[in-house]
Amino acid sequence: MCGIAGIIDLHDERAIDQDALKRMSDALIHRGPDGHGNYIIPGLGMAHRRLAIIDLEGGAQPFHAKTRPCSLCFNGEIYNYQNLRKNLQTENIPLSTQSDTEVIAEGMALYGHHYISQLRGMFAFAFWNEDEKTLTLARDRLGEKPLYYAYTDDGFFLYASEIGAINAANLINPAKDNEAIADYFQYGYVPDPKSIYQYIKKIPPGHFLELKRSKSSSRKLNTRPYWQLSFGEKTSNSYDEACAELDAILDDAVHHQMIADVPLGAFLSGGVDSSAIVSSMAKKQQKAVTCSIGFDEASHDERKWARMVAEQYHTHHHEDIARLDTTSMVKEIAKTYGEPFADSSALPTWMVSKLARQYVTVALSGDGGDEIFAGYRRYPFVLQEQRARTLIPRNLRKSVFSLAGKVYPKLDSFPRPLRFKTTFQAIALDFDEAYARAVSIILPERVAALLSDDFKSSLQGYEPSFNIKEHMKKTDSDDPLDKALYTDCMTWLPGRMLTKTDRASMAHSLEVRPPFLDYKLVEWAARLPSTFKLEKYEGKKILKDSLTKRLPKDLLYRKKQGFGLPVSHWLRAKKDTPLEHLQNSKRWRESGIINVKTIEDMIRQHQSHQMDFGQELWSVIMFDAFLNL
Repeated sequence: MCGIAGIIDLHDERAIDQDALKRMSDALIHRGPDGHGNYIIPGLGMAHRRLAIIDLEGGAQPFHAKTRPCSLCFNGEIYNYQNLRKNLQTENIPLSTQSDTEVIAEGMALYGHHYISQLRGMFAFAFWNEDEKTLTLARDRLGEKPLYYAYTDDGFFLYASEIGAINAANLINPAKDNEAIADYFQYGYVPDPKSIYQYIKKIPPGHFLELKRSKSSSRKLNTRPYWQLSFGEKTSNSYDEACAELDAILDDAVHHQMIADVPLGAFLSGGVDSSAIVSSMAKKQQKAVTCSIGFDEASHDERKWARMVAEQYHTHHHEDIARLDTTSMVKEIAKTYGEPFADSSALPTWMVSKLARQYVTVALSGDGGDEIFAGYRRYPFVLQEQRARTLIPRNLRKSVFSLAGKVYPKLDSFPRPLRFKTTFQAIALDFDEAYARAVSIILPERVAALLSDDFKSSLQGYEPSFNIKEHMKKTDSDDPLDKALYTDCMTWLPGRMLTKTDRASMAHSLEVRPPFLDYKLVEWAARLPSTFKLEKYEGKKILKDSLTKRLPKDLLYRKKQGFGLPVSHWLRAKKDTPLEHLQNSKRWRESGIINVKTIEDMIRQHQSHQMDFGQELWSVIMFDAFLNL
């Protein structure tokens, strides 16, 4: 695991700003404290920060292929590199290390971008072919590893593992992207390929970008997919056959990701997914190291379930308590992510990463289980709403249910099945727009209330739901659950869940690997019928049923808790809270983006227990922290 950065002249061979490249590299030192390297020639500068995991002595970067004048900067791990290495040796390619880095460098030199689809792992890399004067940037299939890029006005192209490294170059206009700001307040993150900055973009998951040096190169850059997740063709296996198959496929994914020349452990939250990973690890590794974060608030604390699994599999288990330190943690999280990020579970993820790094260099996680096996609580509700849509004429839905959604009272304290206002509003919409509401961290009407009129006018009709709608169109299945899962895998998963884990873990020089996102397992899960994944209100049906011989049923079938903070409760504390800091901050008030009166009203109503505006206020707190970086 590493950090990569580079500056390339795509028009000529002008000298690279080496001071800017050094600043970019220095900004990534947390991603690679074990070593660093630069490669600088006319028109090209590549920088690398290394966290040594495989072949500790070899694999230093930038790495130069022996067969052709090509250079590689690589971040990630390739789990099938040993097989790929054998294949290259049959082609009489001379290999001098035991690293996955050399495999990518020689494979790309031999086959070009066609080689990317051979890689099984998580990765983001930059590959320069000196003969062809071509740069290739590529990102793994599900977006586990990040890769940002930008183009200067005078024709230099920059790339880096984190947005902060590109900003450190001081070569890019730092103007904010208003559409990205609107996306952030609705979803809590900025979806790919945008960033919070207008002139900095992300390579989307499963895509590569190929650029050729030319005096006529334009600033229009096109990324191309090398992989597409398909839900169209379903398995012919019975449910029992699929359960047995899942057991073996999961173990295979876990065991592939246990390759390391450094200490390896696992996050153990006490939920189904992380517990499943630990159960698979136990088949290959005795006394695995496991780490958990808990809360003083019982409603958010899952440590007893984590202990149950740790005791069952005799792991070396470690725990810590998440407590919000106003003066440091909010600022630290904002700095870690480099752009506004409102998922409150970033804080415990940051803390469990810090805890784990005391004992291991690599940790396996349960990320991805909810997205591929339909584990989120929203899925059964959106399917019920879709069934209602099919029974009610569209014109009737649009008129009657839209009106009902406006006049029915909002009952936040009621169980979700009784919150008819939200249900009426959703049924009035088409499925894609309703799903955009379902994955919103703040509902669109509340976002509209907290943004200023001038800012909303600047959007010129743009709506954050456009992003969800575009991905819905790309799904090769008419099944609404397939559409939801595909959209989540392309948006929510890389933009929110994997971003959260990558930045939090790499801030502590910890590599985190999610076996559920092994692309072979993801493709296998996509071929399952929806009924194998979701039954009434029970998500992850096949995963849970396949684990009954490994884990206690009380753990498998208990109510899902999640990993977020008790934000609403914490923001009602009497003193020294992020809310107190927000009230004293000028940045958000003077930004022209936020409706100050609305936020002041939300603070008053939240603190007096009239309404729960915990998420809205947390989103503004994190946005203000970003503005204060």
